[in-house]
Amino acid sequence: MKKRKTCLIENSSITVDDEVVFQEAHPHFNDFAKAVYKNFGFDYPKLHKMDALSKLAFMASEMVLKNEEHKNTALVFANRSSSLDTDMKYQESISSVENYFPSPAVFVYTLPNICLGEISIRHQLQTENAFFVMDEFDEEFMNLYAGQLLRSGKADQVLCGWVELYGENYKGFVYLLTL
Repeated sequence: MKKRKTCLIENSSITVDDEVVFQEAHPHFNDFAKAVYKNFGFDYPKLHKMDALSKLAFMASEMVLKNEEHKNTALVFANRSSSLDTDMKYQESISSVENYFPSPAVFVYTLPNICLGEISIRHQLQTENAFFVMDEFDEEFMNLYAGQLLRSGKADQVLCGWVELYGENYKGFVYLLTL
């Protein structure tokens, strides 16, 4: 398999194929995401409604898929904390007896695989996708899984990724695999 393109997002920086393409210090992830959106001119207003995990996955994916033919691209992602960041925000919205207000806009994002749905909608993907929760990034596992998809003909390419976000700690790493 060939690793065709990579993107790493961490510490207010975006690196594509080992070249820093954006760097702007922001103490809060959402401020960084807004700056990235503005800088790269993502024409996707729905990004502003996404939870932070989906924004991270979306931005990393955009950097890799923006100039690609991607109709038969499968998605295989993983992280450590699942959707815990959003789960905690949702829990806050239902914890107070006086201010009980379950937020449907937050509840929608209480599964980690929702970020794959956001990427699929953006790129009109109707392919295989999987989201794994594991202690650490396991490239061998991801590549084996992606290889099965490629060899079986279920995908022409696979976007693999590690998108970990909890609070202001985040790291997004995606790469495109082909045979």
